[in-house]
Amino acid sequence: MATDATTFPEGDAEAELNPGLNKNLQVDPVSSEIASDKIQQNLERMENAKAKRDATQTLKRTIIISAVIVAVAGAAFAITKKLKEK
Repeated sequence: MATDATTFPEGDAEAELNPGLNKNLQVDPVSSEIASDKIQQNLERMENAKAKRDATQTLKRTIIISAVIVAVAGAAFAITKKLKEK
């Protein structure tokens, strides 16, 4: 039987009644493509979020280290000033 746009293809009754014997896996290409696109979008979103977190952590670390260095330098300056006054 020829299939065209107005008719459905014939079903395989044996495969439908005995799914364990059916070794031919039929995949819907449109659904498969949609699912793979969603997976790809999720992966890209996760990678972007990770990169953003990494950049934020680097900036935080830099600011904290700079603050510690300034505090140590200020303390050293104050101590030397006090020692010179005595």
